[in-house]
Amino acid sequence: MIGQGGGNPDGAPASAASAALDAAARGEVANFKPRPTPVPVPDFAFEGASGEKLDLGHFRGKLVLLNLWATWCGPCREEMPELDRLQAELGSDRFEVVAISVDREGQALARDFLEKVGAKSLGFYIDPAARANFTLGAFGLPTTLLISPQGEEIGRMVGPAPWASEDAKAFIEEALRLYAPAPNS
Repeated sequence: MIGQGGGNPDGAPASAASAALDAAARGEVANFKPRPTPVPVPDFAFEGASGEKLDLGHFRGKLVLLNLWATWCGPCREEMPELDRLQAELGSDRFEVVAISVDREGQALARDFLEKVGAKSLGFYIDPAARANFTLGAFGLPTTLLISPQGEEIGRMVGPAPWASEDAKAFIEEALRLYAPAPNS
C-alpha cells in the first residue's frame, strides 16, 4: 500500500462530494488529497502529438486525471504503463488520462519511452519548458491532479500510484459519479 489515507490538506470543512471522494481514496490511492471545494486550475500551454498548441480548455467537459511526468523520473517510468491501462479501461467521452511529459529534451525522448513501455492508449502531450510544474505548484514528480469537467482541481497526489489497480479504478468511478455523472443518471 502506497498511502496512509486521504485527508483534507487545508483542514477546512469538506463538501459532501469532497468527503465522499476522500472516503474513496483508500488502499493503493490513499495518498490522494481532495480539496474541500474545487478550485479553478490555472491555464498553461503545452503541445500535442503533432506539435499543436493545447491548453486544459481542450479537455473541458471531461473528468481529467492530469499527470506530470518525465523520463528521468524513476517513479514516473513505473507509473506510465499503469496510466495507459487506466486510460484503456476507463477512458471515454467523460474521462481522460492526460499525461504531460516535462522532458526538456523534447518529443523524441518522451515518444521513445512511451513506445518502449507499450503505451498505446494515452494521448501524447509534452511541456518541454515545464511551465505546468510552476503554474500548478507541482514541485515533485510525478504529480497527478484530478480536474473536474468545469476545469477545477478536485484534488491531487504527489508520488506514484498503481493507477490500473482495483482501488484506483473504484476511485475514478466514484469521481465520475460525483463530478461527471452519465447523462441518464
